[in-house]
Amino acid sequence: MATPMKGLVSNHARYVQSFNVFLAKSTEHQSMGEFLETQLPAVIASIGNGKSTINILSVGGGAGEIDLLILSKVQARYPGVSINNEVIEPSGGQITMYKEHVAKMSDLENVKFTWHKETSYEFESQMNTEKKSKKWDFIHMIQVLYYVKDIPATIQYFHSSLETQARLLIIVGSENSGWKRLWRKYETSFPLEGLCTYISSDDIKRILDSAGMNYQVQELPSHLDITSCFTEGNKDGELLLDFLTTTCDFSKTAPPELKRQVMEELRKPGCSEERDGKVLFNNNMSAIVIEP
Repeated sequence: MATPMKGLVSNHARYVQSFNVFLAKSTEHQSMGEFLETQLPAVIASIGNGKSTINILSVGGGAGEIDLLILSKVQARYPGVSINNEVIEPSGGQITMYKEHVAKMSDLENVKFTWHKETSYEFESQMNTEKKSKKWDFIHMIQVLYYVKDIPATIQYFHSSLETQARLLIIVGSENSGWKRLWRKYETSFPLEGLCTYISSDDIKRILDSAGMNYQVQELPSHLDITSCFTEGNKDGELLLDFLTTTCDFSKTAPPELKRQVMEELRKPGCSEERDGKVLFNNNMSAIVIEP
């Protein structure tokens, strides 16, 4: 009897392993880093005007690498100003790594960190229960909206929590990425435990347009080297396939026909390009900056 396919997110250790291989084999963090280096200063240019404390909320802050880059840019723009940085992150393991990263930094004296070990929905529910309505100068939701059940309501809630000069930054997969092509075709075949839905920038733009919100979009080019996925038994390749399909042990548990189709799809021009003997999956992202 075949082993049933199980969602990757429900196996935390395997998820972390596959995510780390994804980061090592992709240009995701480099691409985000370039955006933060060149474009973020303009995004945050007025968020702290006249303020003695800047309130930042990171939704799904993970292990904090990108958060700390963002904080360095805010510090550079507003030297000496106190920063209150609150983080919503449901994974205790990720929070531990985040704290380790913070401990290694020497220039965070003016930053106060608060971690909320919960989902964005739990955070919102808690704030509503306690009748709290905190306002933020900068909120960022980076590669996190796939794990949210009600995306329009979540965006609406955090947008309503912005100060007058504030900005909300959302980064998701681009509508032109290989992820969109793969998931639009196979999401009913992949187990979605822990992952609510696959969304891309066109979905977010539709939500923002229907809510009448003002925003700008910028494409962040990125690729993922998936060459190892096509070598049977390659450990990195198997972990990448798990990440691409959000399936634990995809290569061992997927029905043979589904596996054949997915492997074929991954090589198609809409998903990947072959360059210098490598198969490079289109991992493009979109950065969406929303005004209050």
